[in-house]
Amino acid sequence: MVSENTADDLQDSALLVRIRSLLPGLARAEQRVARAVLDSPAQTARRSISEAAAAAGTSETTVIRFCRSIGLDGYPALRIAMAAEAARAGIRAESHLGDDITSTDDLAGIVGKVAFADARAVEETGAQLDVAVLGDVVDAMAGAGRIDVYGVGASAFVAADFQQKLHRIGRVGFAWSDTQIMLTSAAVLGTGDVAFGLSHTGATADTVEALRVARGHGATTVSLTNFPRSPITEVSDLVLTTAARETTFRSGATASRIAQLTVIDCLFIGIAQRHPEQSGKALAATYEAVSGQRLGPRPAGGRRPR
Repeated sequence: MVSENTADDLQDSALLVRIRSLLPGLARAEQRVARAVLDSPAQTARRSISEAAAAAGTSETTVIRFCRSIGLDGYPALRIAMAAEAARAGIRAESHLGDDITSTDDLAGIVGKVAFADARAVEETGAQLDVAVLGDVVDAMAGAGRIDVYGVGASAFVAADFQQKLHRIGRVGFAWSDTQIMLTSAAVLGTGDVAFGLSHTGATADTVEALRVARGHGATTVSLTNFPRSPITEVSDLVLTTAARETTFRSGATASRIAQLTVIDCLFIGIAQRHPEQSGKALAATYEAVSGQRLGPRPAGGRRPR
């Protein structure tokens, strides 16, 4: 259960999450404003609009456009939000857990920072996840003839995890990471099928092209990305987003993967709930099938307990 203080913290931090996710899709001048805000929420809270414009090397008009691009009415609302974030950051800074990992950190410090960053990725992903869209995706997948999942690099491991989960509840699903096989699979999908593309950046060419082909053949296309204005969203009927931050020693293969797995778990449970009897029987059968592979003390008869 999320505490009241944690829930408030996540709600207030949602603006920074939104700014990070929208950053690649902003105009170049607005990106400079965004980076200035992300680099120092505290200074943003203290700056006048003219000072904010000067710090970003742009105009006051651009600052106002930036505020509207991220869903705010104007610059005063941004200052208020950044003041609240600066206060929270000051509390977090005392423990240094939110700091970047450096080459001089000892293992105890690395463990603390990794655990903190991963927990934040999970919490912030859950806080910003659009439950209505999630429900639409669950509906589409629960009724699909088959679900083909596309992902390369770190996303390939997440795709494989989702395939295994689907099989546990008796749903037909396949995970592909090879470009040609992805395209081949997409070409034979049709109405009633779902193509699910995973890409942290949303700009993985292979995954985007596979969704484009699947969509052209009538399949429902779904994407999971950290950036809602990235190319993959242009070929997606439904878009789910994560909220993962990376640091110097934490590439896209770490926090982003954990954030993606959080969404995958939500999808898995949602799909299982749509077919409770079938899912229950499948889970019991698959558990029984592998239970004999667990090591343990052998009884007198020599057979392992099941």
